[in-house]
Amino acid sequence: MKFASALNAQPGQAEVSNKPLVSVVIIFLNAERFIQEAIESVFAQTYDHWELLLVDDGSSDGSTAIARRYAERHPEKVRYFEHPDHQNCGKNASRNVGINHATGKYISFLDADDVWMPHKLEQQVVILDSDPEAAMVYGLSQWWYSWTGTPEDGQRDFKHKLGVPPYSLIKPPDLIPLFFLTQQAAIPNPSSILARRQIVKEVNGFDEALGDYYEDQAFYAKVGLKGSVLATSECWDRYRQHPNSSSSIAEKTGQEYSTRRLFLNWLADYLSCQGVKDPKIWQALRKELWRCRHPKLSQLWTGRRHLMLTTARRMLPLPVRRWLWAKWKGTEYCPPVGWVRFGSLRRVTPLSREFGYDRGLPIDRYYIERFLAKNASDIRGQVLEVGDNAYTLRFGGNRVTKSDVLHVAEGNAQATMVGDLTCADHIPSDSFDCVILTQTLQFIYDVPAALRTVKRILKPGGVVLTTVPGISLISR
Repeated sequence: MKFASALNAQPGQAEVSNKPLVSVVIIFLNAERFIQEAIESVFAQTYDHWELLLVDDGSSDGSTAIARRYAERHPEKVRYFEHPDHQNCGKNASRNVGINHATGKYISFLDADDVWMPHKLEQQVVILDSDPEAAMVYGLSQWWYSWTGTPEDGQRDFKHKLGVPPYSLIKPPDLIPLFFLTQQAAIPNPSSILARRQIVKEVNGFDEALGDYYEDQAFYAKVGLKGSVLATSECWDRYRQHPNSSSSIAEKTGQEYSTRRLFLNWLADYLSCQGVKDPKIWQALRKELWRCRHPKLSQLWTGRRHLMLTTARRMLPLPVRRWLWAKWKGTEYCPPVGWVRFGSLRRVTPLSREFGYDRGLPIDRYYIERFLAKNASDIRGQVLEVGDNAYTLRFGGNRVTKSDVLHVAEGNAQATMVGDLTCADHIPSDSFDCVILTQTLQFIYDVPAALRTVKRILKPGGVVLTTVPGISLISR
């Protein structure tokens, strides 16, 4: 996916000083084997307005010399820091050193054993610039085994499922259960995020009272209670898998339950201090704490439940299992994907009230996105989209110089214009090269008036790309 921005203007159209500065923080401890590759992935970014802060956590190998060499060769871009007397103070203290010396509008972290994709900063800056409500954006990391070059690792790379619809704006305090309790959403690797420095400073960075495990999750919890977080399915980093990583060490030494218990206790204290009262969050938190405090009982119950579920799966057809689940939950039965028959449609309610997103790609999105992809060359210049600018960003690419979003009501953080297409005299005439109207006209009571407005605000030779459904759910 490509993203559009004034950052993609031709040389001479925009000076570097007009771009927001990104502060990149790399902390390292004896990372001689990997750190140069990480640093080079920063230098390879298509977005060039960044500063790199290298924070040495007391290394005793050659990584110190490598970091200092980059700082000496590129003093205008790279700075080197260490703790007093070259001490080892841990991940949290080291990241906070970088945060305290950062001067950029945005902060991004890169672990010394990971690497970035070339468009990482460019695309993330565009996203945060276009959505003032989002305090942080993240994507899906590539779990990177193939870096070894061995045949057995060549096919092991993968990405977790996002767990929420792409481009979801997770508002406080919804991130807490999604990430840490129900674990519905994939927790991002620190190397995949970009955050506003303001929010990072407001939450006081990383908690130095925690050890080197779950330190990133504690940071996400603090940010997620303070501001909204944008989740995307884009892949912007490679998360290197090797036996010396902290997560691998925790797994090998059997510290998974103890470290998670420490984090959940920290989370409970933090939620109390922040005055979070949501009973669902506390109920889920107590459940997770019980699992960590009684790991053997939890494993026994999980094993017993797994045996029961496995037996049921083997004995009962999928529709029967789905019907029993609906009865137990008190919800309407919905046949699973692949089991819909004409008789299943003998109902006045839709099979899915989530527009089909819970069953895969909605059928209308398949045709809409094929239509936009076929006509992507028309999405250029100044583009207006209704509701949000997801399709402008996705299909416009470098051709878009300015992206506007129209919303009918105030309060939408992404909206650059508020108004009704049937009466939008405040929108200047001849303004847009392209207007994207997907599945919108059916909601407008005066379609001819809306089309007259669209024609008026289009530049001569402009294009409107519109789709309308044959049948659609109007109201819930």
